[in-house]
Amino acid sequence: MLFQSERIYLRKMTSEDVDVYHMWRNDVEVMRTTSPSMDVFTWDDTNGFVNQVILHVSSSKSYMIVDSQTNRPIGITSLIQIDLKNRNAECIIDIGEKEYWGKGYAREALKLLLDYAFLEMNLHRVSLRVFSFNEKAIRLYERLGFKQEGISRQFLFREGKWHDLMHMGILQQEYIS
Repeated sequence: MLFQSERIYLRKMTSEDVDVYHMWRNDVEVMRTTSPSMDVFTWDDTNGFVNQVILHVSSSKSYMIVDSQTNRPIGITSLIQIDLKNRNAECIIDIGEKEYWGKGYAREALKLLLDYAFLEMNLHRVSLRVFSFNEKAIRLYERLGFKQEGISRQFLFREGKWHDLMHMGILQQEYIS
């Protein structure tokens, strides 16, 4: 267990999580707001991705978001492209269990991840990318202190139209204060 709040805790992702991650990865509603590709993956694709990319890349750390009451995994959050020399990383979050959407779980999980990134790993900067139509996520990131740093215009074609990709970031001193 990495960190915990009243309702959730983060634990390192393991190969035991392939089945639940596979279910989320193939749920169009879950991936609509987070994945540039809307591909359908076989279980072998997901197993290979988890075991070769997520679990065995030294520049990333992935954690399952777990409901403290039920011990049920409800999502995943990660620090990727960790650059210890320059003390920065990118963060990712997906709440895969839809009944947990809109109830503050993503905020709690990101707060735990940012506490770890800034207070334990002593990172200087954490960034993220978000599709411009994901207004709920953008508001969440802004409430946590992320600032818009740039836009990749018309990055994503989804549901018949073009959408921008927003780049956001937060510095350690901004997060702590």
